[in-house]
Amino acid sequence: MAAPKSKMTDEHKAALAAGRAEGRAVRAYLEALDQHRPKRGRRRTPDSVNARLAKIDTELVSADPMTRLSLVQERLDLLAELESLTTTVDLTALESDFVKSAKGYGERKGISYAAWREVGVSAATLKAAGISRGA
Repeated sequence: MAAPKSKMTDEHKAALAAGRAEGRAVRAYLEALDQHRPKRGRRRTPDSVNARLAKIDTELVSADPMTRLSLVQERLDLLAELESLTTTVDLTALESDFVKSAKGYGERKGISYAAWREVGVSAATLKAAGISRGA
C-alpha cells in the first residue's frame, strides 16, 4: 500500500519558483556574455562582411559544384554573422537581473567567485551582486 502523498507547502512552492527564476536570470546573462565575448583576430565590420558577400556572388558564377557548395555555406554563415553584428542585446537589463539573482543561486549551487570569473563575469558585476573573493 502506497503512502499518501504529502502536499507541498506554499513556502516550498515559492522557493522552487524563486530558484527557477534565479536560474533563468543567471542563464540568460551568461549566454549573452558568451555570445558577445570578443573573438581573436581582427574584428569584422558590417562593411567587411558585405564586401565578402559581394565577392562570393561574383565567384559563384564560375565556380565548380564543390566550390559553389563551400561558397553558399560561407554566404549563409556571413548572413548570420551580419545579423548578429547589427542586432544589439541589452546587457544592462540582463546584468541587472543577474545581480539580483546570482548570490542566492551561487550559494545554493556552491559556485565560487573564481568560477564566476572564469566564465566571464566581471569583478564589478560580482561585487554588485554581493559575491566576494572570500565567498
